[in-house]
Amino acid sequence: MDPRGSNGRGQPSTHDAGKAAENNLAETLGELARTLQNEDSVDATLQAIVEAAAGTVPGADYASVSVVERRRVVHTRAATDDLATRIDRAQYETGQGPCLDSVYEQTTVRLPDMTLEERWPRFTGRAAELGVYSMLSFQLFVRAENLGALNLFAARKDAFDDDSEHIGLLFASHAAVAMAGAQRREDMDKAVAARDVIGQAKGILMERYKVTADQAFAMLARASQQSNLKLVDLARQLTTTGELRGGR
Repeated sequence: MDPRGSNGRGQPSTHDAGKAAENNLAETLGELARTLQNEDSVDATLQAIVEAAAGTVPGADYASVSVVERRRVVHTRAATDDLATRIDRAQYETGQGPCLDSVYEQTTVRLPDMTLEERWPRFTGRAAELGVYSMLSFQLFVRAENLGALNLFAARKDAFDDDSEHIGLLFASHAAVAMAGAQRREDMDKAVAARDVIGQAKGILMERYKVTADQAFAMLARASQQSNLKLVDLARQLTTTGELRGGR
């Protein structure tokens, strides 16, 4: 698998001299894949990703995952600690930084020295005040209108080298696969749960009004429109309270 992706995604930053040392990461990445596969939710998977990234990529002290939903709303969904969250917030509030460039432009971004960097002046000043002097960001995943970035931070200048970037790209590609898999499992679990609660609600209506399954579903759909509630939320309300908002 090529960690640098295609169509411009996951490409090296301009600081990569292309001389990253060969690293035997098979065992580490294999263990990472097994660990991430065992997580039971997207949030747990993301938390495992940031913890593993901080412990795997050379130079990294802290890590976070930033998510941009519908290409507008950006927030930190997982972080190793509060400092990583505060650095991310500085990027969101100033509207600039490696994370935002990485996630929107689909590139790898390396920031060697906050005190010398000229690309994001409003952000770098705040980051240095917080005690972070180096940063490395990778696009993590793209799914429909949602984007993501894996951010690595260091408390010293020039903490990340070509090895860091090479290993980080490999790590990010594995993490993206795990993230996609966790999202699919979560979506499937939600779909099954929604189907079950709608089935329970139909059963209540069939027994209460002596109607067929199709008629019970039509009642739910009509009540959903009248109450401006999602069908599954209305069904959940009915199974919980016994009341059907919007009437028959």
